Amino acid sequence: MPCYARIARDAAVPMDAPDHHPGVMCGRLENGRFLTSAGAALPADQIRFLPPVCPSKIVCVGRNYAEHARELGNEVPAEPLLFLKPPSSLLGHRLAVVRPRGVETLSYEGELALVIGRRASKLSQSEAWSAVAGFTVLNDITARDWQKKDGQWTRAKGSDTFCPAGPGWVPKEQTRFEDLRIVTRVNGEVRQDAPVTDMIFSVPRLIEYITSCMTLAPGDLIATGTPPGVGALQTGDVVTVEIAGVGMLENRIEAEADPAEKV
Repeated sequence: MPCYARIARDAAVPMDAPDHHPGVMCGRLENGRFLTSAGAALPADQIRFLPPVCPSKIVCVGRNYAEHARELGNEVPAEPLLFLKPPSSLLGHRLAVVRPRGVETLSYEGELALVIGRRASKLSQSEAWSAVAGFTVLNDITARDWQKKDGQWTRAKGSDTFCPAGPGWVPKEQTRFEDLRIVTRVNGEVRQDAPVTDMIFSVPRLIEYITSCMTLAPGDLIATGTPPGVGALQTGDVVTVEIAGVGMLENRIEAEADPAEKV
């Protein structure tokens, strides 16, 4: 099954680098190897993953699983609740999520993300799936104390490294959406486990709603919401989000370096 991915030639390549960046290599993952478009095979455990696409925006859906809304003391929304993560928040597979200094409660939120395949505006629900190229795995990292303090979510969810995604993306034709299940683990312990069919708002409804107010571009991501079981992460924790048939995304939590140590 094709799984398309992007890797960096060196650590200087930014996470939001486009495909034409000289430091970006595009290819596919197969049998534990990254196969470049030129035919070279690299061991997947020896490469630096970039996010699988280079989106103009990451559209996220809040509280799209009823039990998740309730576990945080929120009402189930009557219509999709949208927010954005900037491309600068993207992070690749196996790279470190940086816990900003001053953040007391850092949370994971495992999600299925839609990869948009074409320009899309004002779509009906019957047209919605035609805009979806495939799926990837995403972790909506959230500074929960900042979220409560700020009253809006830009800083809490849009900080650098707060949007791990990948390792790659798979075409929608290669998997059955109805069979997909989100499983999030922290240090090997299952914290979230739910089918994507538990979403309140379906994929067609989300795309209809989103494209009624903004145009989606090829490569854009839609994070479809997280199931119940969210919780806190500590420095040193390893969090994995797995969706069988799509991929497994792994990241370690690291503390932000003290500026004095850089001098």
